[in-house]
Amino acid sequence: MPEAVIDDAMMESMRAKIGVDLRIAHSVNNEEATRIAVAKFAGGIGDINELWTDAERGRASDYRGPVAPPSFVIGCFSGIQFGWPGLGSFHSSTDMDLLAPIYWGDTITAACRYDGFTGPRPSKFAGRMVTDHFTNTYRNQHGETVAEIRWQVVNYERATARSTKGNRKPLTIPHPWTPEEIERVEAQVLAEKPRGAEPRYYEDVQVGDALSSLTKGPIGLTDEVAFIAGGGTPIPRLKAHASSLVDYAAHPAWSFRDPVTGAQEPIYAVHYNQAAANAMGVAYQYDVGFQRQCWQIQLMTHWVGDAGWVKHLESQYRGFVYLSDVVELGGEVIGKEVSQDGEHLVHVTTFARNQRGDDVMPGKATVALPSRESTLTPVARRARDTS
Repeated sequence: MPEAVIDDAMMESMRAKIGVDLRIAHSVNNEEATRIAVAKFAGGIGDINELWTDAERGRASDYRGPVAPPSFVIGCFSGIQFGWPGLGSFHSSTDMDLLAPIYWGDTITAACRYDGFTGPRPSKFAGRMVTDHFTNTYRNQHGETVAEIRWQVVNYERATARSTKGNRKPLTIPHPWTPEEIERVEAQVLAEKPRGAEPRYYEDVQVGDALSSLTKGPIGLTDEVAFIAGGGTPIPRLKAHASSLVDYAAHPAWSFRDPVTGAQEPIYAVHYNQAAANAMGVAYQYDVGFQRQCWQIQLMTHWVGDAGWVKHLESQYRGFVYLSDVVELGGEVIGKEVSQDGEHLVHVTTFARNQRGDDVMPGKATVALPSRESTLTPVARRARDTS
């Protein structure tokens, strides 16, 4: 892969781009929430909630029609490979607002603005780093904003990252699971169910309550492929043969030459190609930041039930989730309030712990729950007439 160091000329070039609405057509994966597109996306993040895939279930709910998971916007457009030629990059954090439901048949138009960068700053991982800031907005065919995502990307010097590998905590990768351990993990995964149609009332939730768990893993190659096939990043969209070579000739920074097969591969292949991960200074293939974000959203939609609404989420991506890892997500209620517009809100902290005990995605969320004092549920407030 091309390699560079952060210098004044590079930073000046990036400063000139601050505030620009980026060209993202090559990285848009879904535009219409068709039944199949929604099913592929839900399957690609491992979400078994039938609310997203059963039209009758959607019509019987307060949505009054078939709907997509709120994370579906990430399958329309998540991120873009932008600027800093020759540097490696990692998605490091996300702050998002979910504003309106996405119904089957909706057309989603995404936009991405570059808000600038902070740094450079010193890093134990890779010498110096700069952090990019972006804002994604998603609007439906009625001009309504259904979601806004503010996200950050850390950019670093690849060569320095590889040279500091010896200073990092040694890990056994892939993780050496026993058959009995895998059996226990998969039994836990199968036991975890969405709350569904049974309301979780605001009055029944207390500060200190634990969220029900959501487990992912052991994470395999097909889990990554399924996320891509469902519309999760690639940056840009994956292509093959002449289609990809034309793109790589025009944008050399998008690809690298696989030393084993001789093929040109997208930089994005770090998530399923070991040579690509190694070139990034990482020991093994690893998950996608926005994929992890979808897991946090799923954790919350499972917990609030069909009538609850996930309003806001924050998350930081700490460390890598390698293929073979198991991640258990959970959280705790830390506060309750009734908003000025009468919504019954619950605030929670969330975590995502791997089998080594590391919290690889600390976060927060705010949800609106139905109340016994109100005849209108949070979903009913936001539902659209789809008749």
